[in-house]
Amino acid sequence: MVGSGIAGQVAALSAVEHGLSVLLLEKTDRLGGSSAMSGGWFAFSGTDEQAAKGVRDSCGQFFDDLLSVGNQENDVALVETFLTYQSDTYNWLKGHGAKFGELSISSGQSISRSHLTAITTLLSNLQDRFLEGGGDTRLEHRVTRLTRDPDGRVSGVVVELPDGGCEFRARAGVVLATGGFSRGTDLLKIFAPEQLAAMPYGATGNTGDGLRMAWKLGAGLADMSHVSGSYGSHPETGEDFHELLTAYYLGAVVVNQAGRRFTDESQDYKTLGAEVLKQSGGLGIQIFDSRVRAMSRPGVPLKDIDALEDIGHVHRARSLRELAEIVRIPPEALQETIDRYNEVVSGIRSDELGRKSLCNGVGDLILIDAPPFFAYPARTLLTTTYCGITINPQGLVTDVDGAVIDGLFAAGEVTGGFHGAAYMTGTSLSKGAVFGRVIAQTAASQIDA
Repeated sequence: MVGSGIAGQVAALSAVEHGLSVLLLEKTDRLGGSSAMSGGWFAFSGTDEQAAKGVRDSCGQFFDDLLSVGNQENDVALVETFLTYQSDTYNWLKGHGAKFGELSISSGQSISRSHLTAITTLLSNLQDRFLEGGGDTRLEHRVTRLTRDPDGRVSGVVVELPDGGCEFRARAGVVLATGGFSRGTDLLKIFAPEQLAAMPYGATGNTGDGLRMAWKLGAGLADMSHVSGSYGSHPETGEDFHELLTAYYLGAVVVNQAGRRFTDESQDYKTLGAEVLKQSGGLGIQIFDSRVRAMSRPGVPLKDIDALEDIGHVHRARSLRELAEIVRIPPEALQETIDRYNEVVSGIRSDELGRKSLCNGVGDLILIDAPPFFAYPARTLLTTTYCGITINPQGLVTDVDGAVIDGLFAAGEVTGGFHGAAYMTGTSLSKGAVFGRVIAQTAASQIDA
């Protein structure tokens, strides 16, 4: 098992539960990867939390939303596999310490299906149970190469250590759960040079090692043309605090440094991320009033306006003119922009940018006219790349012709095909968990056979 984010941890523990002997290798000196730096949102349907709030959801609606946000470019077989096992995975996670205390609608969703849990606590629980079950974890073990038997089956890995190298052999196969390449400048230059302007984020180990090793063996690649960061992080965002605000899904608008709106704010935040990169300085400023400010949810990622104002990243003013002066945009332009937007909300005019809802067709637009007014300057943050090597529904890596590379599995953000053109909030963590369990089942069945 290579990589210790949600995909690696779930696959490792599930494999132990299937009676397999598992070695978990982590490149860095800490567990969790980018999963530990995430907000902790999982996307599931048909859950207890939805039922408690009267939210009616279904796998069919989930399927439609995934293909809609993915622009119909998703690998349908992977989406169907995900939906087949997502409910069981939800229950498995709850049985292993996940406590979903918040339910929300967010990017790419037509129904509230983002479930929040304390991600670092969950990852710690999974690791503890893995070790209790006899699993073995090694930190600072960077895998540099996959090895193969004479018949072509992937049979192990070569590891780089401070005092040299060593090789580990694998009976059931090797699982790549190494994450994306948000820190891999060389790969970004090849596949998404425009994203070099985004703020790099994600685990320091996310340099594309797994993708590169599988690619060398002939693995296929998917969704490589759709790499895009997510919009909503302050320019001074640090690695110790997951800072991403989506006030635009609550009623805010986003303007550029000229004080003008430039896109439909109800789109998924990956699409917004690409649009913001086109603006001067790569900056989009979220503008809202006291109504939206009152919707802050302290401690809830994406909605915690209180915390961001406390650290000085959200600006407050008595008027739009004063607010414009604080964030250094033309006051007259901002006033005109908000006036025109309020006319859209009031039904006087249609929106030239096509906005009709708060988030992905859901929620009525609200006026921005109740002082005080607020501004949150934000950029595009490249946390992960949502693309990568191709896999089949059993989690086995496939080559450029679609044939299985025997003995090689992959799960999580090192893989491509599932998301398609864009990303729905929560599906990165839930996808990693679902396919981690699928891989464990596949590997165990092959050993039994």
